Amino acid sequence: MPAVLYKREGPITTITLNRPDTRNRIDADIFSGLNTALTNFRDDPEALAAIVTASGEAFSDGAHHEKLLRPWAEGSFEVPSSIMRGLEIWKPLIAAVNGPARGGGVEIALACDIRILSETATLQLPEAGRGLIPGWGGTQRLPRMVPQAKAAEIIFLGVPMSAEEAYRLGLVNKVVPRDQLLSTATEWAAKICEKGPLAIRRAKEAMIRGREMPLENGLRLELAFFEEMLHSEDYQEGLRALAEGRKPKYQGR
Repeated sequence: MPAVLYKREGPITTITLNRPDTRNRIDADIFSGLNTALTNFRDDPEALAAIVTASGEAFSDGAHHEKLLRPWAEGSFEVPSSIMRGLEIWKPLIAAVNGPARGGGVEIALACDIRILSETATLQLPEAGRGLIPGWGGTQRLPRMVPQAKAAEIIFLGVPMSAEEAYRLGLVNKVVPRDQLLSTATEWAAKICEKGPLAIRRAKEAMIRGREMPLENGLRLELAFFEEMLHSEDYQEGLRALAEGRKPKYQGR
């Protein structure tokens, strides 16, 4: 049974962590499989948006000590690039968190652009209680998404956060009943796919690169991408579609 499932229907790809018997604990197979799936999504010109979710009752209970962290510490597992660190994907990613997410499971969701949670989902970063720190972006992404004091509370105390609290903090976009999770994520992905794909990618790149820059540099990057879009075929198609009262047929050029 594959550790990670990959399925594309039209422009929407669904990537599923697939070790429900271990609550999708992240071992070397899941880590490598997720990286391969996301790289395939990045490189597929027909794939415009991806949903990252999991099978079973949990999204992920985080990194497996014996099957990932110990080999990592001993140097017998070479950690590949991932969306948490090193793998740049400018196409939109939606995390559909079906149940509890802990540690690395939370960090996978934080590395996505949009987070939709089921009502039964919880988020927890328990690493400090194990003598570790979040190592896949938790200490960096979380304080950029919620107030610094709240990020400190989540990381230092390590207690689970409910889906509703995460929504109130603005950490997630929507909370839905479990049986509506994938349909909601697919609906959002489909709406994104109706937009100009090149524009979506440039907008994501501008947002992510820009937050690491002084404002003036970020504004220059935005202007460069804006002028690029002005000269794109997609922009001309968008204008024609508006004038003709129809949906645009974007080509990503």
